[in-house]
Amino acid sequence: MKDLLLDLTAEVRARLQAPPGTRPQLLGCDEGWCLLRDDQGVHHRPLSECRPPAGPWDLAPLIDHTLLKAEATATQVEALCAEARQYGFASVCVNPVWVPLAAGLLKGSPVRTCTVVGFPLGAASARAKAFEAETALREGAQEVDMVLALGPVKSGQWDRVAEDLRELRIAVPAPATLKVILETCLLTDEEKARACGLALEAGLDFVKTSTGFSTGGATEADVALMRRAVGTAMGVKASGGIRTYEAALAMVLAGATRLGLSASVAVARGGAGSGAY
Repeated sequence: MKDLLLDLTAEVRARLQAPPGTRPQLLGCDEGWCLLRDDQGVHHRPLSECRPPAGPWDLAPLIDHTLLKAEATATQVEALCAEARQYGFASVCVNPVWVPLAAGLLKGSPVRTCTVVGFPLGAASARAKAFEAETALREGAQEVDMVLALGPVKSGQWDRVAEDLRELRIAVPAPATLKVILETCLLTDEEKARACGLALEAGLDFVKTSTGFSTGGATEADVALMRRAVGTAMGVKASGGIRTYEAALAMVLAGATRLGLSASVAVARGGAGSGAY
C-alpha cells in the first residue's frame, strides 16, 4: 500500500519545486496511510497520526485557488495569481475569459493555469466543450475542468457520456491535465461510480465532485466513493463549500489529492474563510 500511495501522489510530487516551509506538507492519503513532506524528504505515516490534533499540515500544494464568479474582475484575477505564487498553490482556476491574463501572470512559476468548460451545467455539446478547451489551451491553460453531461447520465445514455469524455481527452491531450466535474449532489452513488469508471477508461487525470453552483458541494463520503472507484490511477478533486482548514483536511484524509477552494489563503493558514466556492 505504501508503494500505491507513492503512485497516488506522483502528480503532486512532480510539481513540487521549492522546499517546504515551516509546516510539513500533507500530499495524500489512502488505505490507512498518508504521505508527508518536510525538509528531510517524504515520509509515510499511519492515517491516525495525521488526524487532528496532529498538524496543522500545509495543504497548499493540493489547492486550486479558485475564482469563478461571473462578475470577477481583472484586478481580482491579478490578486488571485499573486496569492497563488506567494503560497505555492497548485493552480489558479478562472473562467476562460481570464485565461490569457492568468497565464501571463503565472509564466515562469510552478503555479498552473486552470479553467472550466461546459460550466456550470455540462449541457453543451461535446464539440462545443472541445472547442472551448482547445481555445483555452492555445491561450495558456494547462488544466481543464469539464462538467459531466448530466442529462445523458440521467437518461441512461452512457455511450454518449463516454463519447463526451473521449472527445475532451482528444481536445486536451497530455501533458495538459483534464478533470471531469461530476456534480455529485445530483447523482446517485451508482451513477457516481459508473461516471468515475468511464473517466478512468477515457484516460482523464482527475474526477471532481462539484461545480460549487448547484445544490450541494463536496462531502467526505463522495470523495471516498470516488477514490474507491478510481483506485490510485486518477486524482480526486474535492470542491464546493470547503471553507475551513478542518473541512479541507477531512477531504484529503478521505482520498482527495486536489482541493478547489476560494477560501484558499485562510485554509492555507490553518483557519476559516468566507468564500462561497
